[in-house]
This record gives sequence, structure tokens and C-alpha cells, in this order.
Amino acid sequence: MFNELKTILKKNIREYGMYIALAFIMLIFTILTDGLFLSARNISNLFNQMGYIAVLAVGMTLVIVIRHIDLSVGFGSGFIGAIAAILMMRFNFPIIPTILIVFIIGIAIGLMNGFFISYIGIPAFVATLAGMMIFRGALLVSTEGTGTIIILNDKFNGIGNGYIPDIFKNENIHITTLLIGFVIILLYIFSEIRSRKNKMKYQFDVLSVKIFTLKMLLISVIIGYVFWTLASYNGMSWTFLIVLIVAFIYHIIATKTPLGRHIYAVGGNPEAAKLSGISINKITLFVFGSMGLLTALSGILYTSRFQSATPTAGTLFELDAIAAAYVGGVSASGGVGKVTNSIVGALVMASLINGMNLIGVGISYQYIIRGAVLVAAVVFDIKTRNKAS
Repeated sequence: MFNELKTILKKNIREYGMYIALAFIMLIFTILTDGLFLSARNISNLFNQMGYIAVLAVGMTLVIVIRHIDLSVGFGSGFIGAIAAILMMRFNFPIIPTILIVFIIGIAIGLMNGFFISYIGIPAFVATLAGMMIFRGALLVSTEGTGTIIILNDKFNGIGNGYIPDIFKNENIHITTLLIGFVIILLYIFSEIRSRKNKMKYQFDVLSVKIFTLKMLLISVIIGYVFWTLASYNGMSWTFLIVLIVAFIYHIIATKTPLGRHIYAVGGNPEAAKLSGISINKITLFVFGSMGLLTALSGILYTSRFQSATPTAGTLFELDAIAAAYVGGVSASGGVGKVTNSIVGALVMASLINGMNLIGVGISYQYIIRGAVLVAAVVFDIKTRNKAS
């Protein structure tokens, strides 16, 4: 059994590497903070902190899969968040119309990037770098009058700071959160069993029954622990629920639909995809339009969490999103990467930042460490890809 585990780890080092990194980071910071890192309150805060980066990482995964990059998402997120604040505080827009408007703006921005890249032929790096500078300037202009736009809308601020209500109204434990965790575990087990049966049907290699059972048990315990911890504090936050919904929707799109297969086909071999009748331009438009939508969602989550729009909002969000995608196993050469793994990558980056804040690491050293993590993730990708080939 041990030898089989060792063999599986070697063959799937790209996918399992991030889990090893996450476990190592959590262990180190738990020791350094005398257990504070894994406290219920900090775990809840950790999931809230990762929200606006996690949704960006989901979109960035698909962008990198099709061999592009989007550098505009950071200040784009900050600018769209400022638009939401202006609409609500200066023009008294209700929350729902505000969210719909910023979503439309985000999609329009993404489609514009996709148009310049696919139809005009501007390299993605250049097009989105220009977008980054434009949105940086637009953010400064939009907040120039007051510097910081304070949001006095409790419902909007609750998106980034509130928690889902407990329909059972239990004072000691958040039962609704536990039920959601239980449903997720059941869905995970059902998905794994179904996937195993399909692989066996077509005579693909599968894990032995012992290893397969051990894998499901281990992951189910981890999911159960996370939701039990959240339930023992204030329950699941709206931010975490939104991240789970986004991850689920994009996982279905990427793995269960023709569109998802076309996206990976374009990233794996653009010429072959084109010859097979796939429109690369349309796929590029969809992916960047999707990235724009998630950029708008990230802006909403960030702005509501801090209850304000600031001139510095969105700084280095693109770095964290790209790093989360690479840590999650997306390949720099395109065609490889899972949306769900990028969520774990975002959790790795958020854990790193949260842990460094808890032990008092200076912001200057945090930037150095985060940059080093990005380089390490790309090096890891290159080395594992070379071994696989």
C-alpha cells in the first residue's frame, strides 16, 4: 500500500503538490502562532480574505489555459468596486441595480480585451497591461474628490462581512453550515464513485479500492473539519458561499460541457483546434468576457469587505490571482489546469499572507516571499512537465 501511494504521488505530483504545500504552510504557521492560525475565528477570516482573489484565480485559470494572461484584473477590480460605491453613495442606486450594472461593465471590459487580443491581434500581455494602467488612472480619478468613498449600505457590506442565517437558529452550533458541508461531502463521494466507474468502463487505470477509499475518507474528513470549524464560529460567510458557487459553476463548464472541452483544446493545440472547426476567436472572447465578469465580482467582494472604495484598491491582485492559478497546477504552456485546484491555490496564497500577518512579517518581506512563491510555482510546473514528457 505504501509503495502504491508513493507511485501515485510521483505520477500526480503536479496535482498533489499544492496540497502538500498547503499542509506544510498550515503546519508551520500553526506552530509559530501556538495554534492561533487554526482557530475557528482565524479560519473563518481566512476564507473571507481569500474570496476576492479566489474568484479572480478561477477566471485566470481559463485565461492561462488558452495561453494568455490578464494583467488588468487587479486595478480593474478596484475601479469597478469604486463604480459600485459611487452609484450607491452619490446617486443612491439600490444594491441590486448596482450589482447588475457593475457586472455588465465587467463583462464589457473583458469582451473589449478579448476583441483586441483575438480580432485585432494585440498580444494579451500588451492589451491587458494597457488596461491595467487605464484602470489605475480611472480609479484615481473616480476617488479623487474624497480619496476614500465610505459605503453606508449594510446589505452591500454584508456580502463581504456577513454570514448566512441559520434556519434552525441553534445558539451553540450553526446547523445550516453543517448541512451544507454534509451535502458537499455526499456530492464529492458520488462524483468520485461515478468517475471511477466511467474510467473502469473504458478500461482506464484506476486507484485500488483501498487507496480510493482512503482518498475519499481523507478528503471527506478535511471538508467536514472545515465546515465544523466554521459552524462553531459564526457559520459560513456569504463570501465563502459565493466562492463555492463560482467554483462549482466553472467546474461544470470546464469539465462537463463542449465549451469547456473547446477551451482546453485551444490551449492544448490551437492549430489542431482550429482545423477541427473550433473558433479560437470566440473562445478567446468568452474566456476574457468571463474574466471581466469575475473581475467585477471580485471588486464587489473586496469593496464590501472593507466597506469603502480606496485609491489603492486592487493593487497586486493580478499577482495573487496568477500565483494562485500556478500553485493550483495550471500550466504556463497552456491546456492544463483545473478550476477547483485554483481555489486551493488561492487558499495557499491567502494562508501565506494570513500567517505572515499573524507572526508580524513586514509588508516588504511579504511581497518578496509572494514573488518567490510565484517563481517557485512556475519552476515546479516546468520541471514536472519535463518529467511527464
